[in-house]
Amino acid sequence: MSGGTIFFLVLLVLVLIIAWKTIKVVKQSEVYIIERLGKFHKVADAGLTIIVPFLDHVRSIVSLKQQTMDIPPQGVITHDNVTITIDTVVFYKITDPAKAVYEIQSLKKGIEYLAITTIRDIVGKMDLDETFSSRDNINDRLRTILDEATDQWGCKIDRVEIKDITPPADIRDAMEKQMNAERNKRAQILQAEGERQSAITLAEGKKEAAILAAEADREAAIRRAAGEAEAIKQVAEAKAQEIAMVYDAMMQSHPNDKLVQLKSLETLKEVANGEANKVFIPFDATSALSSLGAVKEIMKDDVRRRNNTEKQ
Repeated sequence: MSGGTIFFLVLLVLVLIIAWKTIKVVKQSEVYIIERLGKFHKVADAGLTIIVPFLDHVRSIVSLKQQTMDIPPQGVITHDNVTITIDTVVFYKITDPAKAVYEIQSLKKGIEYLAITTIRDIVGKMDLDETFSSRDNINDRLRTILDEATDQWGCKIDRVEIKDITPPADIRDAMEKQMNAERNKRAQILQAEGERQSAITLAEGKKEAAILAAEADREAAIRRAAGEAEAIKQVAEAKAQEIAMVYDAMMQSHPNDKLVQLKSLETLKEVANGEANKVFIPFDATSALSSLGAVKEIMKDDVRRRNNTEKQ
C-alpha cells in the first residue's frame, strides 16, 4: 500500500470522526443539553443540530414526555399511632431542560425523597379512618406541594395517585369485623323498618276496611229506614183514600148518625189491621166507640121486629 493511500484513509477516518462529532440528530420529544468548554451553551431541539467538534459536547439528553415515577411503599405513622404502608405514583413532565440538569443532581431522586417526606407529613396529621376516606384530598395536597417544590428544577407535577394503603394485619381484621357488624346492623335496621312499615300498612288497611264497613252499614240503615217510611206513607195514603171513598159513598146515600158511626168503626178496624205501627183515631170515632152499646141494642130491636112480623 502506497503512502498516498494510507494518508487518504487516515484523512477519511478523521473526516468521519469530525462529522460524527459535529452532526447530531435529535429525536422528537427530546432535547440535547449542549456544553461548550464545560459551560452551558444551548438546548438543541428535535431535528439536525451542528456542534463544534472538540469544543462542544452533549451533556445530557432530556425527554420532554410525561414520565411516571413509582415511589417505593413507605411505612407511615398516622395521628392515632397506627403504622400503615402507602404506595404512590407520581406523574411529571420537564418544562425547563436546563434547570432539570443543572439545578439538581438527580431529578428523580429529588422527586422521590420529596414525595416520601410530604406523604409522611400529610398522613401523620390524619387518623386511620381519615386516610381511607380522604384519599383524593391527600392526592391533591401532594400534587400541590410537589409542584411548588419542583418548579425551581424545571419540572411540573401533573398528578399524584395513591395506589394502595395497607394497614397492619390486626387492624385489617378489626376493620373487617367492624364492617361486618355495620352491615349486620344496617340489615337489621332495614328489616325492622320493613316490618314496621308492613304493620302500619296492615293497620291502615284494617282501619280503612272498618270505616268502609261502618259507612256501608249506615247507608244500608238509612236506606232501610227511608224504605219503611215510604211504605208507611203509601199505606197511610191508601187507607186515607179508602176512608175518603167510604165517606163519599155514605154522604151520597144520606146516612143517619148511627150508620155513620158504624161505618167509621169498620174503617178503623181495617186501619188497625194494616202494617202501620201507629193508628190515629179521629175525634168522631171516639164518640162512636162510646155509643157502641146503643148500636147493639138498636140492632137487637130490629131483629125482634122482623121475627114478630114473620110470625104474624
